[in-house]
Amino acid sequence: MSEGYEFLKAVKERDGDTVINALNQPGNTLINTRDFATGRTAMHIVTERRDANWIAFLTARGGNPDIADKKGVTPLQIATQLGYIEGIEALLKAGAQVDQANAAGETPLISAIHRRDTAMIRVLLKNGASPDRTDNSGRSARDYAQLMVGGGPVLQEIAQADADRAEKGGGKTYGPSL
Repeated sequence: MSEGYEFLKAVKERDGDTVINALNQPGNTLINTRDFATGRTAMHIVTERRDANWIAFLTARGGNPDIADKKGVTPLQIATQLGYIEGIEALLKAGAQVDQANAAGETPLISAIHRRDTAMIRVLLKNGASPDRTDNSGRSARDYAQLMVGGGPVLQEIAQADADRAEKGGGKTYGPSL
């Protein structure tokens, strides 16, 4: 078995000693190793099992929270699909790109809108998620919120984020900027 396979197996089995020993080997690059079949990293595994301690450990050791699997799914998108706010916060704290889209062009904010999860929407917006970035169908998170029956609370969150951005001088920018 390869070192990468053994590393991912140890992460799956929560075998902290084996993971630490592997990462402490000089010159290793295991932290971001990917499963050959799925493209998943250790960060995907621990996010899917809702393990904030492991997320913090892996990111502290250089784990990249933005690596997408073969389907284009990042750990942040997994956390959003699960409604795992603690994981979202940990991944964003580690520098995850808040607007990284999956293969369908769907951002974490669009996923949160589909879930109608206002707490998650609030966290993503406060961390810079754009309500105007469109998916592959040409619709944005704002568009989906406007189409929702009973989307008032979601639209209020977006309006509040717009107001906060404008207050900080970070309003909408159209076209090229210097």
